[in-house]
Amino acid sequence: MDKIARIDMGAAGGPKVTVEPLGNYAGLGGRAMTSVVVSKEVHPLAHPLGAENKLVIAPGMLSGTIGSMTGRISVGCKSPLTGGIKESNAGGQAAQVLARLGYAALILEGKPQGDDLYKIFINKDGIQVIVDNSLKLLDNYPLIEKLRQEYGDKVAYMSIGSAGERKLLASSIACTDPELHPTRHCGRGGTGAVMGAKRVKAIILDDAGMPMRPPKDPEKYRDANRRFVEGLRKHPLSGQGMPALGTNALASVLNEAGGYPTYNFKQGQFVGVGNINGETLAELEVKRGGKATHGCHRGCVIQCSGIYNDKDGNYLTKQPEYETVWSHGANCGIDDLDTIAQLDFMDDNVGVDTIELGVTLGVAMEAGIIKFGDGAGAIRLLEEVGKGTPLGRILGSGAAVTGKVFGVERVPVVKDQALPGYDPRAVQGIGVTYATSTQGADHTAGYTIAANILTGAVNPLKPEGQVDLSRYLQIFSAALDATGMCLFIAFPLTDQPETLQAMLDLLGAFYGTTMTADGVIALGQMILSAERDFNTRAGFTKQHDRLPRFFYNEPVAPHNLTFLVKDEELDQVFNW
Repeated sequence: MDKIARIDMGAAGGPKVTVEPLGNYAGLGGRAMTSVVVSKEVHPLAHPLGAENKLVIAPGMLSGTIGSMTGRISVGCKSPLTGGIKESNAGGQAAQVLARLGYAALILEGKPQGDDLYKIFINKDGIQVIVDNSLKLLDNYPLIEKLRQEYGDKVAYMSIGSAGERKLLASSIACTDPELHPTRHCGRGGTGAVMGAKRVKAIILDDAGMPMRPPKDPEKYRDANRRFVEGLRKHPLSGQGMPALGTNALASVLNEAGGYPTYNFKQGQFVGVGNINGETLAELEVKRGGKATHGCHRGCVIQCSGIYNDKDGNYLTKQPEYETVWSHGANCGIDDLDTIAQLDFMDDNVGVDTIELGVTLGVAMEAGIIKFGDGAGAIRLLEEVGKGTPLGRILGSGAAVTGKVFGVERVPVVKDQALPGYDPRAVQGIGVTYATSTQGADHTAGYTIAANILTGAVNPLKPEGQVDLSRYLQIFSAALDATGMCLFIAFPLTDQPETLQAMLDLLGAFYGTTMTADGVIALGQMILSAERDFNTRAGFTKQHDRLPRFFYNEPVAPHNLTFLVKDEELDQVFNW
């Protein structure tokens, strides 16, 4: 990955492609690349949907190699949802293919005049930007099927559905999985709206004729990868629990802990959890001829994805993730997996973030648009989003907008981004991450659930130790997002020193250096500093690093606690 491709979508005479060396961006990948580029090159007061914003697409530092778990791709921009910096990442095949094509970043700049719609085709011979108005307002599944007729099955696709074209604030960018289903989404922050504003409908990546990226020390790299995989496979969560039950393995665990937000964060437990938990979901998938164990990209060892078939045994969607099952399930009072799977398919097809839309549906239910538990009503509301009706545009703009339009007080957002499926009153550490993350409410920015819930190393019900825990995990997660590796390797890395060393050895052997834990921390701090600098210049202050007031004022059962971490402690998260 020795080059950057810039595509000026607003150039005179049509889009212009420029390929340049890495320069000051050498050595960066994934979130490090996207956040540093956005921080340096995007005006912090730019309109997110205007010509000044940039969409930066970057594979991870180890993507495109034989290394396991290296298939995450990062997309960065100024977020139209939060107004701050955004990095959103996904699995699928795109990262591996873009990396093998030699690009450390693809940067979409400017904004075209007129209403032509473009697709971008990249292979070993270069980059073509092609007008294709036949793709207008196609959703992701029919779009990919149409593109497959032209480009075939041995490529990777990134695309937006109708939501992205309509520039809805909750819109996502889909990446295809090994079966070419558009199921892996850069979901958070409205990245799809920025791609839509650039008038880019799809990116087709073809690495035919390109080899794997070679490490500086192949023998050490293979050995480190072997030790790394061994560590993943022997850990009870990454080696047994998640391959068998997927990410939804945690549903019953969080419900038992009282941290499973229900009825728009009114309760911490859901009486119907047994109908939608990981065990029930996996059993149903296997019974219908789907898969309970599946990799979202080639080279995945954990394989926490799956294939969900409908009642007739036909493919419907990928295995709904924990966050999707929670947001469309317990959060909305829905305990039917077929309804949840249908909503998941619709989210992926229209191209919207499942967390944002699920929380938005909960806010709509609180507003009385439909009742909690009304699965058929939830499907109707998502159909409105797909049709682009006035109501659909409101809902597709996320929970914060929906709450304002309908006068709802309990709107669970930070920096206008919806909270994921862990109640911060029962898991105080994740509340620190939600409040202070540069990204808006985001569990993956500093996933305290392992220490708070799975091991109990830091008491989830007390404020003590939560700031230190979140700080460390936010730093570590930022660095991990730069490597192209999956967040779920964090479980064995935290519990197994030898597996952490194997990951460090992977990085060192690939780049011909010695990577230490201190080096990883320094990388994470650099990324977060760049993101915080951008947000500060965009107008964010410490007052934005707070949870909504109802978390401080409304105790939640069964522990009957509020969020207890003091504001002055939250202000210390980024002091290093």
